[in-house]
Amino acid sequence: MRHALATISLSMLLGVGAAQAATTVDDKALANEQDGANWLGYGRTYSEQRFSPLDQINADNVAKLGLAWSMDLPKDRSLNGTPLAVDGVLYFPGSYNVVYAVEAATGKLLWTYDPKVIDTAGDRLRVMWDSSRGLAFWNGKVYDATVDGRLIAIDAKTGKEVWNTMTVDPRKALFITGAPKVFRGKVIIGNGGTEWGPARGYVTAYDAETGKQAWRFWVVPGNPADGFENKTMEMAAKTWTGEWWKYGGGGTVWNGITYDPEFNQVLIGTGNGSPWNQKIRSPGGGDNLFLCAIVALDADTGEYKWHYQTTPGETWDYNSNMDIVLADLKYGGQTIKALMHAPKNGFFYILNRANGELLSAEKIGKVTWAERIDLKSGRPVEVKGARYEDGEELVWPSAVGVHSWHAMAYSPDTGLSYIPSIEMPGLFNDKSIALKTWKSPDFAFDPAIDTIRGDVPANSGKGYLRAYDPLSKKMVWEQPLPGIWNPGVVATHGNLVFQGRTDGRFVAYRATDGKPLWQVELGHGISAPPITYTVDGKQYVSLLVGWGGTGASMVGSIAAQHGWAYKAQTRRLYTFALDAKTPIPPSNPPYFPKPLEAKDFQVDDKLAEEGSWLFKESCAMCHGGGAVSGGYAPDLRASPIPLNAQAFKDVVVNGQRRPLGMPDFKQLDDHKLDTLRHFIRRQAGVPQILNAAEAPTGQTGH
Repeated sequence: MRHALATISLSMLLGVGAAQAATTVDDKALANEQDGANWLGYGRTYSEQRFSPLDQINADNVAKLGLAWSMDLPKDRSLNGTPLAVDGVLYFPGSYNVVYAVEAATGKLLWTYDPKVIDTAGDRLRVMWDSSRGLAFWNGKVYDATVDGRLIAIDAKTGKEVWNTMTVDPRKALFITGAPKVFRGKVIIGNGGTEWGPARGYVTAYDAETGKQAWRFWVVPGNPADGFENKTMEMAAKTWTGEWWKYGGGGTVWNGITYDPEFNQVLIGTGNGSPWNQKIRSPGGGDNLFLCAIVALDADTGEYKWHYQTTPGETWDYNSNMDIVLADLKYGGQTIKALMHAPKNGFFYILNRANGELLSAEKIGKVTWAERIDLKSGRPVEVKGARYEDGEELVWPSAVGVHSWHAMAYSPDTGLSYIPSIEMPGLFNDKSIALKTWKSPDFAFDPAIDTIRGDVPANSGKGYLRAYDPLSKKMVWEQPLPGIWNPGVVATHGNLVFQGRTDGRFVAYRATDGKPLWQVELGHGISAPPITYTVDGKQYVSLLVGWGGTGASMVGSIAAQHGWAYKAQTRRLYTFALDAKTPIPPSNPPYFPKPLEAKDFQVDDKLAEEGSWLFKESCAMCHGGGAVSGGYAPDLRASPIPLNAQAFKDVVVNGQRRPLGMPDFKQLDDHKLDTLRHFIRRQAGVPQILNAAEAPTGQTGH
């Protein structure tokens, strides 16, 4: 008996244990950096390093990688999620949070669970996408955080619902796109929605077995007249001015949650202000805690421990919702329990996670809003004028950030962080905003700056995969990438870094120097990161392929340039292994919708200009800035529906296509519908802007 147990233990360490013994997914399993057989959490383990100890596939033999199997997902659209691999089964989220369980070695479907999101969303369908970044797994249950705000526990063997709880007020414009995280018998989730209403951010921990709320932490203070929830909120309120609570304040935690077992703390990365523009939100200035910060909470109680704010008083959408990675780093002659964080603002931070002490903060891309971070105070040295004090300023980076939510990886082998990066400026303009009378939107996009009314030119930004040494503070290598919206990565002990690309290629790089060693064309834009695992001792690499997310939906030509038009290509799950010979299934070629000619439709410029604001508020998040679709939804310039007033009303107001995910906007009267039609037809006659230098001032939509 002792010999058998020892054999199982050793085989699991070698990544061979899936078939021999069931894995109990708990704190011990999620902290085990040596078990490469499974991929148990969003970042594989609690460290969120996205590093696998597997090396069966390595830099010497990766050229032999081939397709083992693929699975068509014809009902799905945006696939942004990280699959989980548990004992030879893959669990992953499809569109609208449908959960799939499939055999990891064969692709055989075991079960699906459909939470019926569209049926329960109500008005929230107006403000939410269809995508999810991932699931969680704990003690035989899969946890699905739905875009309409629910948290659901599912039996991992049967796909049957165990419990279901609503985590948001369904009357508010809040939604969930992030993956829940599990720890110590609890499951935690936040939400998003800062730009669509008066949002006040929070995270909530629930009992993993029952769904009962364990604790909640509010990120920003509420109305002082109502009293504060705790001393922490009372302290934070001193950093705000004006009547911020009328606008919510912001700070939503839609991504970036890490459990740190060594200090029994939860580290949350907090969001931007509600609205973005601090002139409205907190007109007297102030740091506005805890916006754009890392906040450490006691894992058992949710009580505040410490914080570090990356962008005090933010006014550019430079949130800190990016991943928080844990590692032991040899720093200053000693080993530090550190965290690494690369938020949107363009700096790479290293903190001592015992107390939040700032150890390092260096630029990893073009940054013009701040000269540097002062290490003594921990504060940025801002560039005069960057806050668009005179009403307009071109600032690097844009609201998309130098690093968005696409997860970076850290390899303890190389000591490098691998970061999907973006170089793109943003034009922050509030000249046309009525700052003194502005009101929070009601289920409509309005960050209190003029944005995405125009197209975003195809060449207005560039993408890179960068390998950064956090200790030497040097960029060791970088590889140019197509477009800007390139997905997260995984690093392995095989001296490899895997990453998909916006142009549909899946690439393996040598981790030490960035040399591309293998690539395959998958025929559709990739927005999800890969994972790797073993079944019966054989290593696999799996990847969801389905163009989606903000960078595919809101930014016009910079997304549309790839030809991933709405429903033009089949979404799939691909799985690769050494010496596999399955042919890559065919895909439809890139398709570029052509705006329809309608000579009998005479555009009224005044109506079109009015419609541009309404389109921004209600349509652009899916149909694209300037009505140029990046592929998330149909390109309305090429649609006959806006040419007919009744057909347009049937879809937009009467909900004719709601079952397909198209919301109904019953509040829009005939005049407003008419302004939208005139704007769409005006845009249909505007030549596509391919060069940023050709864009009219204020129309690049950054």
